[in-house]
Amino acid sequence: MKVTGLEIDDDQVVARDGGFLAIRRVHLRNRRDDGSLSPQYLCDFAVRPYGLDAVVVVIWRRAGGHIEVLVRDALRPPLSLGRPADRQTIPDVRTYLHLTELVAGILESSDHGLEGLRHRAAEEVHEEAGYTVEPASVVTLGAASFPSPGSLAEKFHFVAVELAPDAPHSPPAGDGSPMEEGALTRWLDLDRALEMCVSGEIEDLKTEVGLRRFADHLREE
Repeated sequence: MKVTGLEIDDDQVVARDGGFLAIRRVHLRNRRDDGSLSPQYLCDFAVRPYGLDAVVVVIWRRAGGHIEVLVRDALRPPLSLGRPADRQTIPDVRTYLHLTELVAGILESSDHGLEGLRHRAAEEVHEEAGYTVEPASVVTLGAASFPSPGSLAEKFHFVAVELAPDAPHSPPAGDGSPMEEGALTRWLDLDRALEMCVSGEIEDLKTEVGLRRFADHLREE
């Protein structure tokens, strides 16, 4: 039996109410290669009122013969509120008010093609890290990837940009939302950052993938 397509019986967006995310609820059936249809089933996944994909930026610099990467400790209420202890298979010792991540942001509807990707990356570097970079200096790190295909249609586009060791810096402006309050940036040695991904000191998957893509990029260079 092979599934060749989908038949949609009902399609609606629920629980938006002006928030950052909504649920698209679809009742559908599988169309099979023998012409039959499966029983109807429900598929829920998260959608945004704007934007679809995201850009993940490895900001890096050369420092004393080493490669350093910039990470950001950002407020993450879903992790703090959405992991009750009685539902964890292996208990977490952390409360996850903040999470260490690479700079990242949602691609907007005005961002088109590689030029748009580079533009958005440069905007996020300025907004979240306080550095000004030229979009043309942003390099891509391989193909985009789906982070959670069971619940999101979003793809992550991984890129990198090099800063001069003496690049001017200003306090990150953020996007004006309380969600951005208290975010801190810091520089880590690349090898140390990768070790932290394995040890669990860094637990953000897009950050580990971005750092490993970047390390591969350096070896190829």
